[in-house]
Amino acid sequence: MDSATVTFQVEAIPPATLDEIRHAGRDAAGNRLCPLAAEGGEPLRCCLRMPQPGEQIALIAYQPPGGSGPYREIGPVFVHAAPCDGYARDGGWPPEFRSRQQVLRGYGHDGRIADAMLVNGSEAERGIASLLNDPRIVMVQSRNVMYGCYMFAVRRDNDAG
Repeated sequence: MDSATVTFQVEAIPPATLDEIRHAGRDAAGNRLCPLAAEGGEPLRCCLRMPQPGEQIALIAYQPPGGSGPYREIGPVFVHAAPCDGYARDGGWPPEFRSRQQVLRGYGHDGRIADAMLVNGSEAERGIASLLNDPRIVMVQSRNVMYGCYMFAVRRDNDAG
């Protein structure tokens, strides 16, 4: 597979998963859902954009797709406190993430990290294509560089679920 021809889809946290969390009032770690007012710098993983100051958001523990065994993680992410429009399945690379430096982790069928790289936002799509060109990799996670938090998943178009 030529990296120039690899096409992929960006996946935000699924709305159904967030609906379950909101309905239960508890996140993946059992923490109570506590809405708070955004300051404006919290990347939202539900719609893959930055919030406006004062928007109601929540910091939740989330278990992203990909890892298994010792690679299985639960970590903090910001989401809207109430349902939002989410992120369009064919939305391409999130515009507000284009300027962010990111760690890209490629996971294999066994749930282990098969490869990873550090990229500037402007190079992220090329990095994703390079990782997805590796047949061992079935899914890539974008991660925040400073805090290591999960941002979103990326899969080949034909593997997107």
